[in-house]
Amino acid sequence: MSDHAHRHAHLWPGVPLALASAVLFGASAPFAKLLLGSVDPQALAGLLYLGAGVGLAAVHGSRSALRIEAPEAPLRRSDAPWLLAVVLFGGVAGPLLLMLGLARTSAASGSLLLNLEGLATMGIAWVVFRENVDRRLLLGAAAILAGAVALSWQGQGVHLDAGGGLIALACLAWGVDNNLTRKLSSADPVVIALTKGLVAGGANLAIALARGASLPPPGMIGFAAVVGFLGVGVSLVLFVFALRHLGSARTGAYFSLAPFIGAVVALVLLPEPVTPQLVVAALLMGVGLWLHLAERHDHEHSHEAMGHEHGHVHDEHHHHDHDGPVTEPHSHWHRHQPMRHKHVHYPDLHHRHGHG
Repeated sequence: MSDHAHRHAHLWPGVPLALASAVLFGASAPFAKLLLGSVDPQALAGLLYLGAGVGLAAVHGSRSALRIEAPEAPLRRSDAPWLLAVVLFGGVAGPLLLMLGLARTSAASGSLLLNLEGLATMGIAWVVFRENVDRRLLLGAAAILAGAVALSWQGQGVHLDAGGGLIALACLAWGVDNNLTRKLSSADPVVIALTKGLVAGGANLAIALARGASLPPPGMIGFAAVVGFLGVGVSLVLFVFALRHLGSARTGAYFSLAPFIGAVVALVLLPEPVTPQLVVAALLMGVGLWLHLAERHDHEHSHEAMGHEHGHVHDEHHHHDHDGPVTEPHSHWHRHQPMRHKHVHYPDLHHRHGHG
């Protein structure tokens, strides 16, 4: 492999998956904003997640009906506590807080504040789960935080309105969600996302209706379902795949592109001006994203013997035999023998080691 190819091989496929997830999610925020004037925020959160769940259930059902075997590991009973926590933090608390926040602030500002999700994800991954975060990533996080401060600047000191505070709480909930989802990332992302969508969407919609909220017209329900399927469902599937390859902190960092996409779409769709704060925030957050993208983590490391199940191909980390021919990628329980080597890597399923 040439030096250029070796330098960039570690970016594939995790980084494109994370960025694609960010594009879909970021674009969904201003579209959701269009519905908030006529739909209860919690009911909208429920419709978005139900759209994701129903859409992905249709995809999963079609896959089964066509006898297309997914090269992914199934969810196990031991995954149930993690899945429940993911649904509560990411599927119920997060979207509700986001919808309430977007209703109280501009779509462009709300979209840029969503960068805080990456910071929350990285902070929890670093402090709680001891995932390695180097100086470059920390500098990138500082640039993103500086962008968020610039966005909230009102000329009399740092000030976040109620909408911004609710969006910040949503980002914290999603930061917890992202780190817990990493525990499930070896299983089928479609099943994880559809379960989260159906349970969380159903819970949010039921609570909203119990409070007296009414359903919008069928056309709005359909629009919300499409936005939810793409911006929540497909985005979440891609995000879980990225977690598998990048770990929580780095996936959250790359996902920081989402607010830029949302801000651009909001400026086109909604009558919101381009303010100096918005420009400065965008520049600072862009620098932060570039610092994350330019990271290169390379050192000699050891792999301990382990066994697990996930979709894989036979590469340098998967040397095992099969009884008969197999197609790739495929999923089955397999064991890894101890080994020591050096290459560029992220804290993926096979590189969750400590650092001195």
